Amino acid sequence: MRMPRFSSKTATTLLLAQTICLLLFVVYQPGPSSPAETGSKRVHVLVLSSWRSGSSFVGQLFSQHPDVFYLMEPAWHVWTTLWRGSATALHMAVRDLVRSVFLCDMDVFDAYMPQNRNLSAFFKWEVSRALCSPPACSAFPRGAISKENACRTLCTRQPFSLAQEACRSYSHVVLKEVRFFNLKVLYPLLRDPVLNLHIVHLVRDPRAVLRSREAAAQLLALDSGIVLGTHGKWVEADPHLHLMREVCRSHVRIAEAATLKPPPFLRGRYRLVRFEDLAREPLAEIRALYAFTGLSLTPQLETWIRNITHGSGIGKAFEAFQTSSRNAQNVSQAWRHALPFTKIRHVQKVCASALQLLGYRPVYSEDEQHDLTVDLVLPRGPKHFSWASSDSENSGP
Repeated sequence: MRMPRFSSKTATTLLLAQTICLLLFVVYQPGPSSPAETGSKRVHVLVLSSWRSGSSFVGQLFSQHPDVFYLMEPAWHVWTTLWRGSATALHMAVRDLVRSVFLCDMDVFDAYMPQNRNLSAFFKWEVSRALCSPPACSAFPRGAISKENACRTLCTRQPFSLAQEACRSYSHVVLKEVRFFNLKVLYPLLRDPVLNLHIVHLVRDPRAVLRSREAAAQLLALDSGIVLGTHGKWVEADPHLHLMREVCRSHVRIAEAATLKPPPFLRGRYRLVRFEDLAREPLAEIRALYAFTGLSLTPQLETWIRNITHGSGIGKAFEAFQTSSRNAQNVSQAWRHALPFTKIRHVQKVCASALQLLGYRPVYSEDEQHDLTVDLVLPRGPKHFSWASSDSENSGP
């Protein structure tokens, strides 16, 4: 078969046209369709805490922000599947799942969920505004404050795949976890160049934690057994406060690793937050927390925060894992009326190091316990809430 012949002038013209088309194709290629595809711009935040420390409240401070994709305790699925393991033995599986979720790879849940699943398969999925807003669901506009009941009603049957699509459309991915007991297990994530990980370490007075744990003991029985390494036995009663000892030790271990001799890659990536400070000055503390993670406080969020921290009462037992309008200051002090002094002395003994390091003053009598004019939250030190000052952060490792 004879091929057509072209003159040199025609060939040159065709070559020039091809070159122009190629250049136009490259120049006009669409950019990344979402923040997920621009890894350096995306911020990943891990709210690291323990049960009954106000972490659901802090989680909502992030969840309701219009720039945040939030999930509450995704590692719950690991623990409820591998419930015969110990907390330490499950660290690696939890870390791997957390990394995948930060990267919006929701296929990681194949090992922990049924294959045919909806958005409602996530633990406490309805507290995530991002799962109740487009593109996951249309119950609320992306800039609106979501409500759990409405989300549960309207979004339960949405396809699970929409979680991945939604995750990729936000500039911040925030996960709240209570299942890490050592900061060093997170070092690979902090070193990972694909992640831009910030750690918010939320702590609370151990005496308040004990009082709150006792009110929700049945709900925490499986988790308590895993922390205590009982090989699948649920633990509801803990008269000797073995679990509180482990919780306090973990907070000391994490805070010391971050503040005493921290590795250079932790610079500017760790912030310690006390629940009591949030309760006293919510807006000031939340502004600082948002600034640490690259977020801004919107007028709508400011109004919502005022309302939710200046309610009445301290919450009911059935609201153990809900964020409702309460008097935050009263919530933080409730243990001083509810706990018998004998238990206070006991928890102060097993958590002595945590009280000292985190800035909580012991009480030595019932009168001192009940006297609310005696401030038990000590002023924070200059490095209490972050590893380095802004000056040293700019000076290099």
